[in-house]
Amino acid sequence: MKLFKNQKNQLVPIEKDSFKLEKEIQELVEKNLETLFGLEFVSTEFSVGEFRIDTLAFDESTNSFVIIEYKKRSSYSVVDQGYSYLSTMINNKADFVLEYNEKKNNTLKRDGVDWSSSRVIFVAPTFTAYQRNSVNFGDIPFELWEVRRFASSIFAFEQLLANSDASIEKISKTQKNTIISKVSSEVKTPKISDHESKLDSKTKPMWEALKERILSLGGIEIKTTKHYLALAKEQANLCTVHLLKSSVSVTMWRGILNNNKPESKHFFSLDDPKKVAKVMQVTQKNGKIYCEYKIKFRNLEEIDYLMFLIEQKNKTL
Repeated sequence: MKLFKNQKNQLVPIEKDSFKLEKEIQELVEKNLETLFGLEFVSTEFSVGEFRIDTLAFDESTNSFVIIEYKKRSSYSVVDQGYSYLSTMINNKADFVLEYNEKKNNTLKRDGVDWSSSRVIFVAPTFTAYQRNSVNFGDIPFELWEVRRFASSIFAFEQLLANSDASIEKISKTQKNTIISKVSSEVKTPKISDHESKLDSKTKPMWEALKERILSLGGIEIKTTKHYLALAKEQANLCTVHLLKSSVSVTMWRGILNNNKPESKHFFSLDDPKKVAKVMQVTQKNGKIYCEYKIKFRNLEEIDYLMFLIEQKNKTL
């Protein structure tokens, strides 16, 4: 990636700068976890079992823990280290819940965590071809992110996405009683095809058309979770989609109300003259009200109006 700045219509290269210490990367990420990954910061240098985890985060959208590790050098195996961390998490669930509750002053229960959605994020200035290849599976619970620093305090974060549909689960089944097989039996990374396989002959073309229209907005990626697909733009969800046998349900986040006043910075309201979006609200124990819109997509003739609603949300991201 080469960056330029415009000086009187002349493109001047912005020179790369390097990270001197691994800790610099860690501090940068921890202070910007929500912006970068949409995650909630829990703690730093969390010791559990034989390991000390650089950053422990929580994903509220999936109710799962995320371990983040930073590397300045490339002489390590992301597979060995990643599965060792996940194995430690699975074998020490109570410690992770206790750490969350102590640091966040919360009452999270162990059975309130979706352990199957646990994952590890590795952040480094660069990854070797071997490291990239080792995680080139469609369902491996690891993410590789490269971070680059340029002059003028400019930073670039880029996720290295898998380009293979191969399944790590097939390999784990042939290697019984290994860390990989034990972790894979509990941690599952769903694929888009797992959700799409639920559709019938009527709903499948509806989803395909909707997916094409949303992706054409630009900058949208599809993220998979256990229960739904998230169509996201720069870590913020444009909408989530539940694919069922005979229906497609689209949900858009509005924001949070507190004492009936918007607490979220950009509380979202739809212009919906046909009134097809159902307002959903859940009141938490702390009194905050979590709000969203839910829309049932019933036939292809409704897609233009549905996109009219989705595009409103897209303009706020």
